[in-house]
Amino acid sequence: MIDRITNTTSEGDEDKVLEDTLRPKDFKSYIGQVRLKQNLKLAIDAANKRQEPLDHVLLYGPPGLGKTTMANIIANEMGAQIRVTSGPAIERAGDLASLLTNLKDNDILFIDEIHRLNRSVEEVLYSAMEDFKLDIVVGKGPSARSLRLDLPNFTIIGATTRAGALSAPLRDRFGIIHRLEFYTPEEIEAIINRAAKILKVTIDKEAPKLLATRSRLTPRIANRLLKRVRDYADVNGDGIIDTSMTSKALELLEVDEIGLDPIDRILLNAIIDHYNGGPVGVETLAAITAEERSTIEDFIEPYLMQIGLLERTPRGRKVTPKAVKHLKGIEQLKLA
Repeated sequence: MIDRITNTTSEGDEDKVLEDTLRPKDFKSYIGQVRLKQNLKLAIDAANKRQEPLDHVLLYGPPGLGKTTMANIIANEMGAQIRVTSGPAIERAGDLASLLTNLKDNDILFIDEIHRLNRSVEEVLYSAMEDFKLDIVVGKGPSARSLRLDLPNFTIIGATTRAGALSAPLRDRFGIIHRLEFYTPEEIEAIINRAAKILKVTIDKEAPKLLATRSRLTPRIANRLLKRVRDYADVNGDGIIDTSMTSKALELLEVDEIGLDPIDRILLNAIIDHYNGGPVGVETLAAITAEERSTIEDFIEPYLMQIGLLERTPRGRKVTPKAVKHLKGIEQLKLA
């Protein structure tokens, strides 16, 4: 995928260190997702009172909204150990068996991108989640035999950006299913102020508001933009982040006033210039932008649809009058 400042995936050691530093550890310090926190806290308190493991949890929603963070908070609130893996990393049923047999009672296994599990692995997971039993086949051919192993009482937390890609049998085995929503500008502003304190950055009162409008309602992007603006302020000023420094840094990063970056504008302009505003098929858009279809559907479109710039129709994608007005405004600023 094209390297974007507004990329919602977490890539590279630098991003991982930054996220780990800024990641809240409990519900109190987790800003936003109020309804989700209330429901999860109730389920956790009930499980702790009964001294039982928490029901299996499925968290879904666009990337960068805090699914991994929430999984770690659940583990902390439960006082449980958490093991972290991802769907693509579990290639064979034996990999899953190794993970499950090393768990202890009340442990949590977090599977990111759970929709990308291999089907053979997924089938082994069914009995593990439902009965805490592991069915494995030993040997090959006529001498092969099936063994059923007892597993500890554990909890699986699955995270996915594409809940619809999960098979019905797997989805039905999750007792708690919640969607993470985009944040409000006020919540993003609070997240930026919290991150600035942790990073020991001096930031004035208005700069977080400016950053919040450019962060696509996503904490991961907000934290990334804050770090880039901090770098700009350190090099070109005295390290203090004010509105002037923030505006200049964001202009350099080519992030406009509503959080669009060059690839967003390329996609919207392509629909307007070549297809009269649409509709146009997503495969055509993938060819124009040199992006994979899944990248457009999972990482570019959700925010454009959230803010009313793009529509999905049975015949394809269409831009809205709001998108046309916004892009014309940018062109006029460039001409001026």
